[in-house]
Amino acid sequence: MIVVVSGLPRSGTSMMMRMLEAGGVPPVQDGVRAADTDNPRGYYEHEGIKRLDRDDSWLDGCDGQAVKVISYLLPRLPDRLRYRVIFMRRDLDEVLASQQRMLAHRGTQDAADDAAMRRDFVLHVADTERWLRAAPNVESLYVSYNRTLAEPAAQIARVAAFAGPGLDEGAMRAVVEPGLYRNRG
Repeated sequence: MIVVVSGLPRSGTSMMMRMLEAGGVPPVQDGVRAADTDNPRGYYEHEGIKRLDRDDSWLDGCDGQAVKVISYLLPRLPDRLRYRVIFMRRDLDEVLASQQRMLAHRGTQDAADDAAMRRDFVLHVADTERWLRAAPNVESLYVSYNRTLAEPAAQIARVAAFAGPGLDEGAMRAVVEPGLYRNRG
C-alpha cells in the first residue's frame, strides 16, 4: 500500500507530506526541487512522478511510503499497485492567490485569469473525485487544509486512522505551522 498525497497546486500537499514524515511514513522525494520562499519546508516531490506514462517501475519499491502526486497525474498511477490517497482541499480563492503569489515570486505571469482558472479547477476536481471513487485499487480521504490549520488534532487523527497504525500524532501536530498560512480567503 502506497500513501499518496494529492490535490490542486498550492492546496497543502507539501504540509501533509511533512506531517506524514513526522508521523513515521517515509516520504519518496529526490530533492530536485529545493525549498524556497513559497514552500520554505520543501516540496517533497519526486521527478519520476512526471514520467509515469513512460516508467512507473520505481513505484514498485514505495510500499509503506508517501508519494506526492499532483491531482492531474493521479489517473496515471499503475493499476497493479494499491493506494491510499489523501486528497487535500483548500479554499479556491486561497489556491488562486497562492498560485499568483508564487508566479510573481518567479517573475512569470499567468496567462489565465482567475475566473477561468477557477472554472478549470472546479471541473478538474469533480473529474478527479469521480476517478477516485471508480478506481478499484484506491481508497481516499479528503482533508481540508483550512481545517487542518484550525483544528490540527482532529484532522491528524483522521489521517492517522487512514494512513496506517502507529503514526505519531503528536509529532504530526508539531509540524503544522499556522504562520505559513499566508494566503487567506
